[in-house]
Amino acid sequence: MNIIGNIIWLVFGGVLAAIVWFLAGVLLCITVIGLPFGLQCFKISFFVLWPFGKEIELGHFGAGGLIFNIIWLFVFGWEFAIAHLIIGGIFCITIVGIPFGLQHFKFAKLGLIPFGAKIR
Repeated sequence: MNIIGNIIWLVFGGVLAAIVWFLAGVLLCITVIGLPFGLQCFKISFFVLWPFGKEIELGHFGAGGLIFNIIWLFVFGWEFAIAHLIIGGIFCITIVGIPFGLQHFKFAKLGLIPFGAKIR
């Protein structure tokens, strides 16, 4: 079932979402200061390509991860989280779209706190 969900996901917006995260990573990696944030965007973009069957574990960060998460939250994270919450809400209007909406809600969590998150 995960393979079918992932294939449908790719066709109906997964590739576009991954491209957006990847482009955000490229823009952030232009500067040296944005490099760690851009690398997180790359990590998330690969996760967005094949999300079904994967889970996110938040909270495995140290002091540096906490500082980066706070900076990320105020500068970049809230935009990504709101976008994924809106898209997830639109998907959840129909019964067929609920699994895809739940994936976007998962991305919203990851968009808020990417540093220290483990994808398994």
